[in-house]
Amino acid sequence: MSPTEFISVTFPNENTELHPIPGAPVDPEFLVKYARALDDNDYNYTLIPYGSASFDPFTLGATVAAVTKKLKIIIALRPNTMYPTVAAKQLATLDQLSGGRVVVHFIAGGDDVEQAREGDFLSKDERYARQEEYIKILRKAWASSDPINWEGKYYTFKDFRNNVRPVNGTIPVSVGGSSPEAYRIGGALADIFGLWGEPLKETKEQIDRIYAAADAAGRAPNDRPKIWVTFRPIVAETEELAWKKAHNILDLLKKNRAGPAIYPTSDKAPQNVGSQRLLEIAKKGEVQDRALWYPTVTATGARGASTALVGSPQTLIDSILDYVDLGCDLISIRGYDNYYDALDYGRYIIPGVRKALKERSNGAETNGNGEEANSDRPAKRARALRD
Repeated sequence: MSPTEFISVTFPNENTELHPIPGAPVDPEFLVKYARALDDNDYNYTLIPYGSASFDPFTLGATVAAVTKKLKIIIALRPNTMYPTVAAKQLATLDQLSGGRVVVHFIAGGDDVEQAREGDFLSKDERYARQEEYIKILRKAWASSDPINWEGKYYTFKDFRNNVRPVNGTIPVSVGGSSPEAYRIGGALADIFGLWGEPLKETKEQIDRIYAAADAAGRAPNDRPKIWVTFRPIVAETEELAWKKAHNILDLLKKNRAGPAIYPTSDKAPQNVGSQRLLEIAKKGEVQDRALWYPTVTATGARGASTALVGSPQTLIDSILDYVDLGCDLISIRGYDNYYDALDYGRYIIPGVRKALKERSNGAETNGNGEEANSDRPAKRARALRD
């Protein structure tokens, strides 16, 4: 079983969804402080997001890599924005500069309007087909010592020679989505598959579809993609304080209409399946499973990863363990007060999860107080769902 690892998101300034700063430029001091805080608090990865109106992920990623020692840099990449031979070299260059700490996360594009802002007018199915071809080109460019000729549906080139190789021979590829094409391509080609936070039952169903696609592609069970799931934890010392904090956050989200967007928002229903799924699940109730809270989804129109986990540190630890029990290897946690939430997770959540997993591996499953865990805890149900 793979070790459980934690992901955050890199923020280039103090702009947040709760306290937006329209047009805020990159704040180098904040960026460095934030990156070092992630490194010091034992996060394993940070995602550098992409949007048509946002900062360049490669430049931010290079800055983060330069001021950290262990943190892996996940570069979000839309295939329409960069030719694959160029991306192969840029990613490998950053990988060399960082000592082998780069991951690439592909965004096929879930919104026609957003894609058109940078000249991409392909249909959704075509965007996924292009992404599939793109990934194959990257892998070949990193692996081949011979000149490469390529003639595909979306890309054609001749005699491409690449002298810029990743430190470990290749770079992990991450794919996300909730559509059949996302499952097919991610299951067949991805090292990591990203999901947004859904209830345990629905998450299990998605994992099963990803694994089925991997099996259909001929991948061995130990070669299936790692599963990455994302939450927005809201934590406080007690349950009562956590829920009070959650409702205060919700009020601000509604007031700001989800605050500053990675790309401009719309009041129209979302086109991407992931957001549609979140909104549909939200109709089933505000709180699902142990602490999964959906009003933050409806308040933001399910724009991006928006499902919250609410509770005390122990409740959040137990909730994350429920997803680990389902087979989620990578847990992405980012809050609403970006810097201070990252510190709180690093102090109370990440160590608590790792302690519980270590105790399990030693044959003693206990709660955060070192007491015997209740035999009917929901994590047991999570394991039953997996079997």
